[in-house]
Amino acid sequence: MTRLGYQIPNFTYPTGMNIFDSVVAQAKAAEAAGFDRVLVMDHFYQLPGIGAHTEPMMECYTLLSALAQHTKSVRLSSLVTGNTYRNPTLLAKTITSLDHVSNGRATLGIGAGWFELEHNSLGYEFGTFTDRFEKLEEALQIILPMLRGETVTFKGKHYSVTDAINSPVPLSRIPIMIGGSGEKKTLRMVAQYADESNLTSGGTEETKRKLEVLNEHCARIGRNRSEITVTKLTMVCVAPTMEQAMADARELAQLKGWSNEVVDMLKGVLIFGDPDTVGERLQEIVNCGIDGLTINLPVNGHITDRISLLGEIANKILK
Repeated sequence: MTRLGYQIPNFTYPTGMNIFDSVVAQAKAAEAAGFDRVLVMDHFYQLPGIGAHTEPMMECYTLLSALAQHTKSVRLSSLVTGNTYRNPTLLAKTITSLDHVSNGRATLGIGAGWFELEHNSLGYEFGTFTDRFEKLEEALQIILPMLRGETVTFKGKHYSVTDAINSPVPLSRIPIMIGGSGEKKTLRMVAQYADESNLTSGGTEETKRKLEVLNEHCARIGRNRSEITVTKLTMVCVAPTMEQAMADARELAQLKGWSNEVVDMLKGVLIFGDPDTVGERLQEIVNCGIDGLTINLPVNGHITDRISLLGEIANKILK
């Protein structure tokens, strides 16, 4: 289960830097730095807040399968798969194939989907909030037994399958991670279906409340909360000094055409600064009671020394 994950959310790099080569270098650096999981986003457009939707974005399962050939020990996952983008049976086959090509290192991260522009632009049905969560729960009732080698017949409001099989079966028992922080639907499904929960929003007090809500959902269905690993997605910009962190931010701003005001805003949005500053903030998050961290470096992850530094900081906190 995830103790320390490294997510790659940004593919806009300095001129002359090959996207895939940089991603491979980041994955290798994360593995060497003690991260136990490498994750990429399941999106087709870049997300607001990280860049313009026209910026580069890689399809996640093609990318993860390629990274499997360049890494040895880290588990590989999307953070998280948008359920609306694939039929559940296709997703079961896809994640099983990833498990085989990675020699048993696949994790299925999944969520309901939320990026409306992406859906509308590319022709994926977005539907209502209720529709998306109904689809997610139905999909889990198809995918999970398929990953366990069962033959599945299911007829729901959104999906129907008849005698669906998944051959070959996965090499390993693929962990299921549900991403999101919704208290009524997401965390209830975590309690019912998942091995892991990745919380995606909120400060320390909100994180503590999410954990309490998850405990309540587990108690309601008779599940031990300790069976579920809870991690928190955290955005960081770290460098050996505050001055170097600012220089990294200015370099990214130049690439993306951001103003100085945006650079200043980054310092408030991200955990930003030198190792001591970043370490203190990460420690506060861990002290909320979570089991691990998933961290990204949207500003300077392409500088692999920053990944090594981040791993050193985070591993000391989680030791």
